[in-house]
Amino acid sequence: MLTLALRSIRFRTSAFVASFIGMFLGTVIIMSFASLLDTRTGTGISAKDKDTLQIMASVVGGYGLVIVAFAIASTLTLTVRQRSAEIALLKSVGATPPQITRMIVGESMILAVVAAILACPVAILTGWALVRLLGSSGTINDDIGFRFGPYAIAVGFGVTLIAGTVAAGLTARRTVHMRVVESVRAAAIETPRMSRRRVVAGWLFIAIGLNCALMTATVFNGQSISTTQAVGAEACIMSAIGLALLAPALIRAVTTALAGMLERLGATGHLTVVNVRQRTAQMSGALIPMILVTSISTGTLYMESIENSTGIKMSSDDKGLATLNYVVVGMICVFAAIMMVNSLIAATIYRRREFGQQRLVGSTPPQVLGMVSIEDALLLVTGLIFGTVSGLLTVVPYSIARTHSVVPNSSIGIYLGIAGTVVVLTLAAGIGAARRAIRTPAVEAVTA
Repeated sequence: MLTLALRSIRFRTSAFVASFIGMFLGTVIIMSFASLLDTRTGTGISAKDKDTLQIMASVVGGYGLVIVAFAIASTLTLTVRQRSAEIALLKSVGATPPQITRMIVGESMILAVVAAILACPVAILTGWALVRLLGSSGTINDDIGFRFGPYAIAVGFGVTLIAGTVAAGLTARRTVHMRVVESVRAAAIETPRMSRRRVVAGWLFIAIGLNCALMTATVFNGQSISTTQAVGAEACIMSAIGLALLAPALIRAVTTALAGMLERLGATGHLTVVNVRQRTAQMSGALIPMILVTSISTGTLYMESIENSTGIKMSSDDKGLATLNYVVVGMICVFAAIMMVNSLIAATIYRRREFGQQRLVGSTPPQVLGMVSIEDALLLVTGLIFGTVSGLLTVVPYSIARTHSVVPNSSIGIYLGIAGTVVVLTLAAGIGAARRAIRTPAVEAVTA
């Protein structure tokens, strides 16, 4: 089955691109922060700088690690689910569930190892830049030499391998234990219900985020900037992860609420409602990073804007923290944005056969593009609404803690810039991939 996994990757390279890019970029981020642990082992470093490097690698890098692992898992889940028909074929010719599981896990392990190896030179550059930035901002001494060694390599390889293997294994376990007929049906129509564990985990993360928001506005009111920002940032990060776990339910809820309005758009609107309800899991693959990038960008950038509006002169440590916040939010949000575009393109290109069938029964290319545009609009509405709500769990409590006002004295332009970026990336990726998909003649797309 390992040989089959190698051949599968070789002959279906395009199907694994999204997963590979997610693993590669995720490993770069994880290794970059883990390299701070290697850097602190250098000679001549003060105890204070060692503590600072360890805290940043553990706490800040920990946030990135959770988000990256979650994003990798969601992308791999989407890839495996898209192969229900292929898995059904393997079972029909005699492959057993354990064999198919080993093949899927083997594919994931191969991708993870290759991605981690290629990520090393890039992580060395980004890790070096991170240390230089910390030095120039006064967070640590600027003469500390950068090191990239066993901590960065072990954490980078370990997290990528574990996240990829566990995600592939769990998804494969659900898929391979279906009967052949059920697997074929699952390739076209998804099971609408989420697992109980996923629902519980989602609400648990949301509860943690709400707790952090409440503590920011009360317990940490008047505390140091670094402490308040650390807890405040957790509110949007934890709640965003929770909402991302519940993404299929969120897109279904929004679709149900807007179904009446969409039906008035005629056949295109009706087809959109039907497709979204049948493909919530695939669509949630793009919704997850959309919620993350909206929430984390809104929460972090407005935290800094609120701090700047107080007019209080920040210490060198606080300035270093502000610089680090911008770096972290930049790296994570760029990663989430790329994952969002990857997921949209992968999910849309996969529907080439579906688009061909629609055209054979009378739909025109403009109607197909119209349907995809409405679907992307539904994703945008859902992602922006819940991403904004999650971001507000940081913005409002932090504003209360620092300015004693519920409404921050900050420009709405920050949020408009975030939302505008999400809108442009979503529409460009979704509609662009759909245009590419319908270039294939309808008969060829159906028979391929």
